[in-house]
Amino acid sequence: MFKKWINGLSTCELFKGITPEELNIVFGCLKPKVSSYEKNELVAVAGEKFTGLGIVISGEVVVTRENAAGSRVILAVNGPGEMFGEMSAFSGEGVWPASVAARTACTVMFLPAGKIICNCERLCASHRQLITNMLEIVSGKALVLHRKLEYLTIKSLRGKISTFLLEQYKRAGSAIFMISMKRNELADFLNVTRPALSREMCRMRDEGVIEFHGDSIKIKELDTLKSMAE
Repeated sequence: MFKKWINGLSTCELFKGITPEELNIVFGCLKPKVSSYEKNELVAVAGEKFTGLGIVISGEVVVTRENAAGSRVILAVNGPGEMFGEMSAFSGEGVWPASVAARTACTVMFLPAGKIICNCERLCASHRQLITNMLEIVSGKALVLHRKLEYLTIKSLRGKISTFLLEQYKRAGSAIFMISMKRNELADFLNVTRPALSREMCRMRDEGVIEFHGDSIKIKELDTLKSMAE
């Protein structure tokens, strides 16, 4: 019954090294739940009972938390093949640490965390690969969250923007790239206001450091941008 989602999940890091045929067998063991959501519908609510590791099959979700002042902070925007809830799946607390909402109409698969780390009855190699992949993902996510904390230590707004743009530049391998987050989502991610973000980016454009059109960014003065991030 899970075959129709196999292709959509082939890009998920959790299933790296597992063939579609083997993955269908793994799903038979894990017995995941699949649910669909409309745009802006809540997928999970912080503080409520944890329902399993989430994997986006189609569409997009946004993972958020509220800070002490009640302002929303975006932790991630996840598309097809990407996961959420992996850091809390094995924490033992049993509740969602953050809220997840459908950024677009989406379909999500929930995997029971306990069954991921337990060997299946068949003791198959695919399940062992699943556990190895899970450990790598959690480790990588911890590094990403550490990077998120570094943004909070950057005092200037220009420094935050420059650091973010440099990371996107390195990831794309090009001075021209697309930003997946909308302007208000980027503001939440950097923990700044949208008007302040827009003003600063416009100043950087007027100074000839960057150029932007919608979601497209072009870095015109890379060395200058690097100096701004220091």
